[in-house]
Amino acid sequence: MGAVKTKRMPRAVREQQMLDAAVRTFGQRGYMAASMDEIAELAGVSKPLVYLYLNSKEDLFTACIRREGKALTQAVRDGVQSGLPADRQLWDGLQAFFAHTAEHPDGWSILHLQARTHGEPFAAEVAAMREELVAFVTHLIVVAARAAHRDPDLPEREVAGLAEALVGAAESLAAWANVTPGVTARQAAATLMNFAWAGLGNLMEGRPWSPPFTAD
Repeated sequence: MGAVKTKRMPRAVREQQMLDAAVRTFGQRGYMAASMDEIAELAGVSKPLVYLYLNSKEDLFTACIRREGKALTQAVRDGVQSGLPADRQLWDGLQAFFAHTAEHPDGWSILHLQARTHGEPFAAEVAAMREELVAFVTHLIVVAARAAHRDPDLPEREVAGLAEALVGAAESLAAWANVTPGVTARQAAATLMNFAWAGLGNLMEGRPWSPPFTAD
C-alpha cells in the first residue's frame, strides 16, 4: 500500500479532521480495539502525521474527550435562556443535552462508556466535564429555590445532591435513548421532567418529601 497523499491545509483544520476520525473510531470500536492506522486512513492522512500532531494514542483519546466534553457542556449552556421560569430553563437544558447526545452518538460513547473504563487519566477528564454540568444545574436550581423561598442565603448544598442525581439520571437516560429506536430528544427530556420536576416543584413550594419518623 502506497503512502497516503494529503493536500496542504491549515494545521487547526487538519487536526480537527483527525479528531473527527478518532471520535468515530473510538466511539464505534472502543479505545482498545481502535488502531492509529484505522484513524489515519479514515482521516485521509498518514499515520506519522497523526503522531506528529497528537503525539500518541493516549493523547489523541484525551483530546477527543476534551473536545466532546466541551461541546456537550456548551450545547447545554447555549440551550438555556436566563430569566425564564426554572422549569422552562431545566426543560430547555435537558432538551439541549438529549439533542446533542443523539446527534453525536460516537462522542457520547466516548464520554459515557469508553473514557470511564480505560484508566484514571481518562476518567478524570470526564469527571471534570461532569462537575461543570452539575455546577451549572446546581446554580440553576438554587437560584429558583432562593426566589421561591424568598431566602437569598439558601446554601447551594441544599440542592447540590438534587443536581447530582438529575445529571446522573440524564446520563443513563441518554444511553438508553441512543439505543432505543424512535425515542426523540424531546421525549427523553419530557420523561426526565416528569420524573424529576414533581419533586423539584414541591421543593420550590416549600413542600419537600420527608421520610416517616421511626424510633430506633
